[in-house]
Amino acid sequence: MRRPVTVACAQIEPVVLDREATLDRLEERTAEAAAAGAELVVFPEAFVPAYPSSAWARFLAGWADPRAKAAFARLAEQSVEVPGPAADRLGEIARSQGVWLVTGVTEIDPERPGTLYNTLLYHDPEGALALHHRKLVPTNHERLVWGQGDGRGLRAIETGLGRLGGLICWENYMPLARFSLYESGVEIYVASTADDSEEWQATLVHIARESRAFVVAPCHFQRTAAYPDEFPLLEELAGVDVLGRGGSAVLGPDGAYLAGPLYDEEGILYAELDPARLHEERQRFDPAGHYHRPDVLGLRLETPR
Repeated sequence: MRRPVTVACAQIEPVVLDREATLDRLEERTAEAAAAGAELVVFPEAFVPAYPSSAWARFLAGWADPRAKAAFARLAEQSVEVPGPAADRLGEIARSQGVWLVTGVTEIDPERPGTLYNTLLYHDPEGALALHHRKLVPTNHERLVWGQGDGRGLRAIETGLGRLGGLICWENYMPLARFSLYESGVEIYVASTADDSEEWQATLVHIARESRAFVVAPCHFQRTAAYPDEFPLLEELAGVDVLGRGGSAVLGPDGAYLAGPLYDEEGILYAELDPARLHEERQRFDPAGHYHRPDVLGLRLETPR
């Protein structure tokens, strides 16, 4: 990083299982963030077309439950093809607003559409897809929804804002995945999630202190009331109000909060990232520099051919 950068961490409720309407909402809130001076706008894990909450996704284990099959089919049909029109629209939103845009999506590969992926898409201010990362290991009930990702997107990339990269939710508990980002010099670390627990906040503090990077961590906010009446598993959500209460935050490289955590409401958190803070905190600890022993320990990263 060579200059201060304003970032926006968006805790926004999607139009659940409606891809185009959710993209409309994303476009509106990205424009709002850009007007406020943000150069990087980050949306939560699986924001498009909505994070599959365990409150209903666990019923996908029903072997012959027609409701489960219909719910999965609805998620698949509203997912984002990469490449495809929805991904192109994300690029156009980034270009029109002149921002870096990082979006959590459920991805479907148009050439092999039988498997869905939990994916982060990074679009640059020219609208190009600059980084594409699929979550390595789906967590718990997510294994009923998404396939395993691969090694793409596990390195930070150089941008005009600083070196940018990140991981999705509980793959942040994978030490080697984190180290791959550290080794590539990450300065702005995206930790998008659906984990709204208090314990997750301790994880964010640790990542910031370990990486000595800024951490931008959007969390999903979702209510049962946002689900369409025709959702096949809606009856399983009876009596449940909030499915994801948020907890979005932005942290500095010392683990201190710059914004948030935000709970129980929609909102956009803003923070100015001062590059001097990186040098101040890395003087004592640089996980891939003077506090690393590559002669003793090393990482091998396998990426798709």
